[in-house]
Amino acid sequence: MENVTIDYESGPEMLPDNKKEGVILKNGRTEFTGTMKTPGFYRLRVLAVVDGRKYEGLATAGFEPEKIQPTVKDPADFDTFWSNAIAEAQKINLDPKLTLMPERCTSDANVYHISFQNETQGSRIYGILAVPKKPGKYPAILRVPGAGIRPYGGDSKTAGLGFITLEIGIHGIPVNLDQQVYENLMNGALSSYWSVKMNDRNVHYYKRVFLGCVRAVDFIFSLPEFNGSDIGVTGGSQGGALTIITAGLDKRIKYMAGLYPAMCDHTGYLNKRAGGWPHYFREAEPKPGEVETLGYFDVVNFARRITIPGYHTWGFNDITCPPTSMYAAYNVITAPKELHLFQETGHWTFPEQTEALSNWLIKKLKGE
Repeated sequence: MENVTIDYESGPEMLPDNKKEGVILKNGRTEFTGTMKTPGFYRLRVLAVVDGRKYEGLATAGFEPEKIQPTVKDPADFDTFWSNAIAEAQKINLDPKLTLMPERCTSDANVYHISFQNETQGSRIYGILAVPKKPGKYPAILRVPGAGIRPYGGDSKTAGLGFITLEIGIHGIPVNLDQQVYENLMNGALSSYWSVKMNDRNVHYYKRVFLGCVRAVDFIFSLPEFNGSDIGVTGGSQGGALTIITAGLDKRIKYMAGLYPAMCDHTGYLNKRAGGWPHYFREAEPKPGEVETLGYFDVVNFARRITIPGYHTWGFNDITCPPTSMYAAYNVITAPKELHLFQETGHWTFPEQTEALSNWLIKKLKGE
């Protein structure tokens, strides 16, 4: 389009070092070049207003991303901290509660709203469980959630294919309430929950979340319909993070399949490059104890401990979970791994992308 005025910024992703405003596209186009001298991602972001509407476009180029290494430190007592925390949590009786949801059941699967105790007496994890109706022993899939607070519907479709599926929430509240309840919490008591007590590893919000994922595995192993061995974990964004974290913490997990993991390499911003969601140090210097504490909750340090096959997928234009941060975690995984790039995607996926991930996990759990 001729004579459109654009603004643009360019440079290392999330940290542009070149900005221009009021560039007029006399012939409907302009040209731009940029490069990097170190492994990472270079991004060009263009903004325009045409007929009163705002438009934005991104283009991101990777420079030897397979050579990106994390900046976060691996705490010396990382394994001891988490093994002790899990051992203490598992002293708590699961006290499982299941309520059949007839309106969500299908001809092939029973669906339940469930809860079980987490890491302390009275602290519970809630979720939606779907179990095949046909008597038998089945593999299981644990679905871990993206960021936010919301209800969940469960996965009765996959259960109908012969899998136990458990989709959990992480906030200790039922997952079948009115939407307004979750909006009130997100805008009130649980606003920015990811930043709660981030200077104390013993009470940081995510400690009970990570332990809740392990307790979810405990719950699945308690089900009489579970075959006792074949279990996978999957999720996207915060759920992509929890996928790697659960696999790193719990050796009972056989396969993992994650979309654009968050929470990778938080200290990237302190080293003049992109860090992962929730971008703790992008605009604020760390307070005492925060860098040390977050080392126990950084996906990179769980990725270092992965021993099982994993399926990973993301795109280059993600501004929520920058690819620099995701590669920082992926590159330290030494177990069998597959990365399926859909380069033009941002913090979203193509239908065939999620379908391929699901099919991979299902085939692995079937032994195919």
